[in-house]
Amino acid sequence: MSIINAIFQAIIQGLTEFLPVSSSGHLSLYQHFTGNSGEGALFFSAILHLGTLVAVFVAFRHTIWAMIKELGVMIKDIFSGKFTVKGMNPERRMIVMMVISCFCLLPFLPFKGWFEGIAEDSSIFAEGLCFLYTAAILYMSDRCTKGNKTAANINGKDAVTVGLFQGVALLPGVSRSGSTISAGLFSGMSRETAVKYSFILGIPVILLSCLLELKDALTSEADIQVGSCLVGFVVAAIVGLCAIKLVNWLVKTDKFKVFAYYTLVLGVLVLIVAFIEMCMGHPITFAK
Repeated sequence: MSIINAIFQAIIQGLTEFLPVSSSGHLSLYQHFTGNSGEGALFFSAILHLGTLVAVFVAFRHTIWAMIKELGVMIKDIFSGKFTVKGMNPERRMIVMMVISCFCLLPFLPFKGWFEGIAEDSSIFAEGLCFLYTAAILYMSDRCTKGNKTAANINGKDAVTVGLFQGVALLPGVSRSGSTISAGLFSGMSRETAVKYSFILGIPVILLSCLLELKDALTSEADIQVGSCLVGFVVAAIVGLCAIKLVNWLVKTDKFKVFAYYTLVLGVLVLIVAFIEMCMGHPITFAK
């Protein structure tokens, strides 16, 4: 993989990670059309996700730091027998609800290999269907009644709903941020709360997933190019941090339908290309 190729993929990751359009789906398409698929591509995707996580930590550092401090107090309360679910402050409630959302991923773990196989195979038909699914939930969440729940009002049912939507988002082409933000809006969260919950929830989930992928790649015979990975990591972090400004714009304005239309058009185009490739008997690539 060339440095230019790595930079292009990092820019795609940095931009699409925070917009509800599926970063994994866009990376899968780029890797498909440039012939950069396979185990090495999966490892590189994990590195790019780690880069965007750095951007999340920087952008939400105040909220994350408050939650880390509250986590320490909560652990102390648990061991001293003072922990209670009643009267929790917003930070503690966010922590508890996010733990519930993460546990909702357990039923999806047996399908982890299948999800990865879809991202690595030579067909983009599944990605096209997933883009259409993303378009549907974005459109419906934009049309639903606006809620006003804040971090202090999130309950277990809301956490389970977000967690299950996040599990489906393991599929390439299904936006994780779009799914979890939509689930939050369906649950009555305010737009700002839904976005904040979505991005902070992604930290433990994406981090664990990346570590597992890195472990698998290091124990396999995948072609790992350290230089390209380092460049991709840095570019993804910088572009991702800049892209978070768009999230602030998204919070203040009702623009989900724009992304619904985008993923709808993209999904249709991907399905058309997938059908053409099926008739040709081989993938369309632009690699030299």
